[in-house]
Amino acid sequence: MRRVLVRRPGSYDKLEFVEETDPTAGPGETAIDVRAIGVNYADCVIRMGLYASAMHYVDGPITPGFDIAGETSDGRRVVAVTRFGGYATRVVVPSHQVFEMPDGMSFEEAAAFPTIFLTAWYALFELGRPRPGKRALVHSAAGGVGSALLQLLQIADCRAAGVVGREEKVEAARALGADPVTVGDFAGDYDLVFDANGYKTLRRSYEALRPTGRLVVYGFHSMLPRKGGKASALRLLWGWLQTPRFSPLKMTGENRSVLGFNLSYLFEERHILEEGMTMLLDWYRQGRIRLPAIQTYPFADVADAHKALESGTTVGKLVLLP
Repeated sequence: MRRVLVRRPGSYDKLEFVEETDPTAGPGETAIDVRAIGVNYADCVIRMGLYASAMHYVDGPITPGFDIAGETSDGRRVVAVTRFGGYATRVVVPSHQVFEMPDGMSFEEAAAFPTIFLTAWYALFELGRPRPGKRALVHSAAGGVGSALLQLLQIADCRAAGVVGREEKVEAARALGADPVTVGDFAGDYDLVFDANGYKTLRRSYEALRPTGRLVVYGFHSMLPRKGGKASALRLLWGWLQTPRFSPLKMTGENRSVLGFNLSYLFEERHILEEGMTMLLDWYRQGRIRLPAIQTYPFADVADAHKALESGTTVGKLVLLP
């Protein structure tokens, strides 16, 4: 098999291809010949050496990748979630993390599915606890998780507004139900705000909550580089210093909440992953959710995919094709 290995943190040149013997499945595991690989911003953060759970679970070189689609030895077309290791032509994962692909779903669509929709599902239904008619604000509304959130908010019968970083992304967010959609700026009185930007917007996101509102945080993109592929220690320090510290006393007095999570820590919570993927795939089969725009890259061009994703100019989801 061929896989990507990051031996030392850094820029795009740290994405090294290695050839190895095909792994074999043991008891309770499934081997998958990979046909498509989802690219997530977390993969870039792993390459930079800044992803906390990667440092917690992996001691040494690491292969990024959380979602894959492919075929098993008995010919089943499957989609799987994996905590790291997805950037490979053959992957072995616990069988409970493998799901049958819906009829009509392509490998590219399947690989684009798990991480963004599981993140959105957990943020909304487990933490946000939406009720019909509630108002939500979604940052990065034209991106992968943002576009998934907009669709799940419609399923939850909630109203959604969106914030995007560029004018050319406005229509993509509107097409998924966001109204209004603003570029950069935002204000309002929301029951739910979903923010992965970090220090640049977190304080204002909290201030945009109405009483009983919840701010759900799942990333800190504004602390990371848009180009060059390597994090600046000075920028990281500045971002850390500028990140708001939410006071429990103040939150109690204002009746607002701040919740944060990282999907990669939830793999031990087997029931959560299984419940989320089952619900999401059922909604896909019913036609209630659809995949965002997908841009594909040859596996050999993984560095170009990382550059594009970090630039902030992409819409939807990027997928690698072995």
